[in-house]
Amino acid sequence: MAQTPTVLALLALVTSVGCLATLLLRQGFWYAAPRLPESAPPLASWPEVTVVIPARNEADVIARSIASLLRQDYPGRFSVVLVDDRSEDDTAAFAGAVAAELGAAARLTVVEGAPLPSGWTGKMWAVEQGMRRAEGLSDAVYLLLTDADIVHDQGNLRRLVTKAESERLDLVSLMVLLRAESFWEHLLIPAFVFFFQMLYPFPQVNRRETGIAAAAGGCMLVRRAALADAGGIAAIRDAIIDDIALARLIKGRGGAIWLGLTETVKSIRPYDTLGAIWHMVVRSAYTQLQYSPLLLLAAVAGMAAVFLSPPVLALQAPLSGNYLLGALAVLAWAFMAIMYRPTLALYKEPLWRAALLPLAAALYMAMTIDSALRHWRGRGGAWKGRTYARAPRASA
Repeated sequence: MAQTPTVLALLALVTSVGCLATLLLRQGFWYAAPRLPESAPPLASWPEVTVVIPARNEADVIARSIASLLRQDYPGRFSVVLVDDRSEDDTAAFAGAVAAELGAAARLTVVEGAPLPSGWTGKMWAVEQGMRRAEGLSDAVYLLLTDADIVHDQGNLRRLVTKAESERLDLVSLMVLLRAESFWEHLLIPAFVFFFQMLYPFPQVNRRETGIAAAAGGCMLVRRAALADAGGIAAIRDAIIDDIALARLIKGRGGAIWLGLTETVKSIRPYDTLGAIWHMVVRSAYTQLQYSPLLLLAAVAGMAAVFLSPPVLALQAPLSGNYLLGALAVLAWAFMAIMYRPTLALYKEPLWRAALLPLAAALYMAMTIDSALRHWRGRGGAWKGRTYARAPRASA
């Protein structure tokens, strides 16, 4: 049987080397290691914290989220500000009801959101309104910015503040454990977290001397003074990827940031179907690439070379009789599985799912291309019934 052209063997070899280089040189991103310690020495004093939650049509999840926050075992003073961003359901009513049921109505303030002004994304405008109300309620040292679908374990706020105070950090963020129950969630959610870590290696994010900045919007504890010094939320008012924008804003002004993973702070928002995950990704994927066709081409080509070519070449090798090609391709595929395994373990997924990473990569490539197409057609950045035009600030 005819031998596969040498160029394919070289491609497999380059892919293997590329995966190995990623494995060795990306600061061990694949270990999925940065975590908050479960216990830490108590602080001499506990600074006041205000929790700000933007919520739009979140009646199905808000009660569990609010309850988890009101049950925090934080030793200091804290309060919760919920901004009802012009919901068309009973978001505010459910939040108030659970607070009353827990006997914590005085700790919760519900703000009725004002109309969205020009130049703001809906979430950033809601956060801004929550912060304005917080200024009149307390002298909080920290703001906990969290989403309406996040359920916090009882000690989360205490651990976040301990980390920030003990290491003099201006931003402490957790990549919360996303829901992974349906077939599509099992396939794509751990991969999403893996690719996020590859794009923003957490060890490099957490080093003060590097220029890499990232955060995860579901759970961000920010020092209020540091945010004010950086220009406040208004400085990122048009950001679609607001968590990355906030991290860049804080670190760009010399602030210290930390990003880690958690198994105890969870998102309860379901993404049961491929369409639901697709919609989540396409709204911001092209924004992440700074609306650049060249970066899009580079990203797609890189993902194809690293994640798609090994299984394609491995399956093709027996047909051609080129077993050297097959061995190299299988080696690259094995490197992928090794890198992916710690993230799968975080989600308690079986080891065999590591072999499906190329399939997940192919779907995310398609989502990224679709995101670009939607932006070019003027339909990018759609979320919660709103569609945002291309943001002028590339860093966002």
